[in-house]
Amino acid sequence: MNHFYDQYQYTMDIRGFAEITKKTYLNHLQLFFRFTKKSPGQCGYDDVRRYLHHLIVARKLSSYYINIAYSAIKFFYESTLRWKWEMKHIPRIPRKRPIPRVLTETAVKAMLEKTENLKHRAILSTAYSSGLRISELMHLRIKDIDSANMRIYIRRGKGGAPRTAILSKANLLLLREYWKEYRPKEWLFPGQDQSKPLSNRTVQTIYKEAVKRASIEDGGSMHTLRHSFATHLLNHGENLNTIRELLGHSSLTSTTIYLHVTQAQLMGLKSPQDMWVEESAKEDPRDAD
Repeated sequence: MNHFYDQYQYTMDIRGFAEITKKTYLNHLQLFFRFTKKSPGQCGYDDVRRYLHHLIVARKLSSYYINIAYSAIKFFYESTLRWKWEMKHIPRIPRKRPIPRVLTETAVKAMLEKTENLKHRAILSTAYSSGLRISELMHLRIKDIDSANMRIYIRRGKGGAPRTAILSKANLLLLREYWKEYRPKEWLFPGQDQSKPLSNRTVQTIYKEAVKRASIEDGGSMHTLRHSFATHLLNHGENLNTIRELLGHSSLTSTTIYLHVTQAQLMGLKSPQDMWVEESAKEDPRDAD
């Protein structure tokens, strides 16, 4: 089995997959073969279908999880075993896109104000003010902060694509205060081992504690700050395509989910019921019998 995994890893390296993607794909592939109890050459479409059915029906996992497993297995058979993947035999499950959890601007402000630890406040502020994914935040280096042009360079975003994010003036001042006290050398937010960035788990814990201090109910996860950044920009009238570029979305379709609450506000629309009330108020009382 090891030579199959080595070949799979090699192909992902050539394709330039991000480290987290390679790790995730390899893990899903190992789970699949552990389930089938067969070697790769012995597995067929029925085994893949049976495994995906198990994930959907028995384990009741999310469409997001199942589709990643699907992609990992598909890539293995196409790239390593040179299968011609027959989509009609194994269709991809439609992904259900939940409405993102969004905090109010007041809630975000309260969270930052109640976070006394300077490093933790800098982490939360940077994530929100620039709309960063947690993996992008953790892998920021000192040199990625461009104060001259008020930009943050994301060297490897989702899918390995680089981009620039905005650097707010308020966050720049906070980062300068943080740097003077902590003096990070390479990583902007290093862990206890200065040669490594903070872990995902640590950053999520920082967020959960901040939510609790600010008495925010259903604060979601660290990714909620990214959703809030996008929604707040939209509420303030920013162009949807600009937000797409700031978030690093490859398609505008991914960004349009933030129209879920804001579209009516941006267009100044009113509920028909409010229109009835307004029209009724305009009627001359003398016309009523």
